[in-house]
Amino acid sequence: MGKAIEITDANFEQMIAGDKPVLVDFWADWCAPCKMIGPIVEELAGDYEGKAIIGKLDVQENSQVPMKFGIRNIPTLLIFKNGQLVDKQVGVVPKNVLAQKLNNAIVAEKV
Repeated sequence: MGKAIEITDANFEQMIAGDKPVLVDFWADWCAPCKMIGPIVEELAGDYEGKAIIGKLDVQENSQVPMKFGIRNIPTLLIFKNGQLVDKQVGVVPKNVLAQKLNNAIVAEKV
């Protein structure tokens, strides 16, 4: 079963550089909505194993990447492909919304 990968300031560029879509969940331990979306992100990691990379970036531990992308509210979920930001979601949403965004990124990759 897939599990969300820990993404940090140090490994961020390397993580998003591949050709698979990468969903990054910007979160913090003290954020109640982040705890609501956390299990959904973990489920997506299992559902999309081999098709996409699902990761979590703790904004308490890592400040450079959130600053670079102007993350002010968490949870914020960004989707990257080939190192480029292709989609964004701020706040808690149902799993199907995030799945659709990932599906869009996966399909776009094949064009």
